Amino acid sequence: MGGNEVQLLQGGDALFPAMEAAIARARHEIWLATYIFHHDPSAERMAAALAAAAARGVRVRVVVDGFGSHASLARLQQWLQPQGVALAVFRPLERWWNWLQPGQLRRLHQKLCVVDGEVGFVGGINVIDDRVDLNHGPLDAPRLDFAVEVRGPAVLPIEQASRAVWTRAAFGRDWQGEMLALARSAKPMSGLRRLLRSVRLMPPLPALPQRPDPVQVALVVRDNLRQRRAIERAYIEAIDGARQRVDLISPYFYPGQGFRRALRRAARRGVQVRLLLQGRPDYRLAATAARVLYDELLGQGVQIFEYTPAFLHAKVCVVDDDWATVGSSNIDPLSLLLNLEANLLVRDRAFAATTAAAFEQAVALSQRVTDAPLGRGAFAALRRGLIASLAHWYLRMAGLSGRY
Repeated sequence: MGGNEVQLLQGGDALFPAMEAAIARARHEIWLATYIFHHDPSAERMAAALAAAAARGVRVRVVVDGFGSHASLARLQQWLQPQGVALAVFRPLERWWNWLQPGQLRRLHQKLCVVDGEVGFVGGINVIDDRVDLNHGPLDAPRLDFAVEVRGPAVLPIEQASRAVWTRAAFGRDWQGEMLALARSAKPMSGLRRLLRSVRLMPPLPALPQRPDPVQVALVVRDNLRQRRAIERAYIEAIDGARQRVDLISPYFYPGQGFRRALRRAARRGVQVRLLLQGRPDYRLAATAARVLYDELLGQGVQIFEYTPAFLHAKVCVVDDDWATVGSSNIDPLSLLLNLEANLLVRDRAFAATTAAAFEQAVALSQRVTDAPLGRGAFAALRRGLIASLAHWYLRMAGLSGRY
């Protein structure tokens, strides 16, 4: 959709004030979906803004992931629910047997917010201070992460995605009673059709005028219903069409064969392909998974950098001079095949230039990898096989089969 305004926001230091200002101006409704809603001071200020909006009559709906926000749920309920904020939990982990359900491996990983259908926020930033980590505590430097503020026609699908995931989580709390009420209604089939439409992250949108205006924006989601590989396909299509450069940031990087082939093809035809990955790992296994691929990619001309000043959490890509994406999706099996994810695609030279400048700034602080850190030979092959086996069995546990 054309005719949008977009602004790149770096870190919670930029995102949270923009969101809080929009929430303070809200007149009708607010939708917010996030993987982590923590209980640090930054998160408390966000909760206070949401509660104040609800107290003045704004309809506020918040959905958090049951795993990502598990430690802060009690505090969130205290902050939000007394003021009338409707809080829903996606796949809650309230009982010990919840952990044994295969579906629990498929998490809500989106970070979305829409205010009054006028302004939307999409990105990779959770509601947690940049200098706080759930596993490592206070940090000496802020995480590198990004989001986008959007105004214009593209806000509509962002709102629909936020509304749909909240509806799924809220409906799941008492599905037996809700289905019974639906069956007893005057028009149960009509009600069922409305319900199914409401839980689709990307339903058919109403007819909109074909606007040739600049700043073309699309929301691309990964869903477990229809849009199963939409984000991966969007990446591969952009990489296959690259002529000058592909600059990609991902903290967790273990792409499938098709994605790796696209990167290798681009590098072989002379495209500058640069990957910015974690240099300070927060999960050792994830870092090892990325590093087992270094030899394969370096051998085909792909440049790899590791970001060392702080933890890396950004999910960003710039292709040539007019295509960029910012979102929640990592380039690994969890994001590409399991979790609910949302990325914003932007076709605009000015936005691509801004995003490319942020990439260059991060690369300047990073270390270039010139050799496979895990070595070569039999031992390296053994590591690659071990990581591939773990990924294979994890996906099998989540209900997926086939090659990745």
